[in-house]
Amino acid sequence: MSFDLRTFDLIIKRISRTLQRITQKLNGRFSFMDHDDLYQEALLQLWIDFQGGRLEAKTDSYILQGCYFHLKNYIRKTQGSATVVSLNSMIDEESGRLEELIEADEVAALDYVDGKMQVEALLAAGMSERERDVLAFSIEGMTTREIGEKLGISHVAVVKVRNRIREKYERLRTANTMAVTKPTKPVLVTS
Repeated sequence: MSFDLRTFDLIIKRISRTLQRITQKLNGRFSFMDHDDLYQEALLQLWIDFQGGRLEAKTDSYILQGCYFHLKNYIRKTQGSATVVSLNSMIDEESGRLEELIEADEVAALDYVDGKMQVEALLAAGMSERERDVLAFSIEGMTTREIGEKLGISHVAVVKVRNRIREKYERLRTANTMAVTKPTKPVLVTS
């Protein structure tokens, strides 16, 4: 296959929406990557395959299936190389704790990490597929009616699902507050 950027762009335009849905479906419970990271990884792999001539005369279905399997393998490999550390853990004698190295204006980053951890804890606590979908769309900033349209349910049903998520979160938060006197904020670091 000759190197033709327009041909590659056409392939991406044809499969982009489906590929984004695949990355959103595969993205789940990781604080160290999100669906945008997975989408970029898929595009990179597609570019490599395109340059190597491996996309020539392939159907969109074949290409998307290849992306799916590549991403599943990528997640498996990346997940295995991630290490969880606490912000309260000591780096060394001279540097002190990791939390002390973070500047005050980066408090938003701590809040972001804390929010990601809360979502991961909710997911680990056992959420239904519908609850996970509603939570994901809520985090993306969709309105109750938009979520309902996307899932094919009424906005009232979305409100009920959100209430169930809130109840689970409150139970989880209460249990964690009772179990831990001073919570630590773990962060996921990839190597």
